[in-house]
Amino acid sequence: MAYTRHEYISSIPQTRIVRFAHGEPKPDYKYTVSLVAPYAIEISSRALESTRVTANKVLSSAGGLSYFFQIKVYPHKVIRQHKFMGFAGADRLSQGMKRAFGRPTGRSARVGPGQIILSVQVNDNGVDVARTALTRASKKLPIPCKIVVDEAAEHAQ
Repeated sequence: MAYTRHEYISSIPQTRIVRFAHGEPKPDYKYTVSLVAPYAIEISSRALESTRVTANKVLSSAGGLSYFFQIKVYPHKVIRQHKFMGFAGADRLSQGMKRAFGRPTGRSARVGPGQIILSVQVNDNGVDVARTALTRASKKLPIPCKIVVDEAAEHAQ
């Protein structure tokens, strides 16, 4: 069951994601390159932040490229962790996993199968750079992802 009701949690950890969007949000980009999850999983906010940094580094280093990069998921779920002592003689001090509810330590995003995790909107000259950026960013995630290139709706007609 999801642990998201913040009124019942005493200390809510902050999300590690600094920004959810980068670039120029213009409506006239021709292509959308997306990173799609193949199956359901939880992705921590730390993993999402590292994908953001990696993808944005590749996109911003391509000189003169106009793009709009966006993280499409938000880490709502609070992760609990049971503090466990792992040194000699700890068996007398800790009680193992007995009544181990845990304390809030981080956040994660629930991602469904086929859901878009990241997307980059670019024109003709930026599709290869966006695909490279999302390939490198997918290495930071705990699942193998699929990269999908779509044409914008107004250009497809």
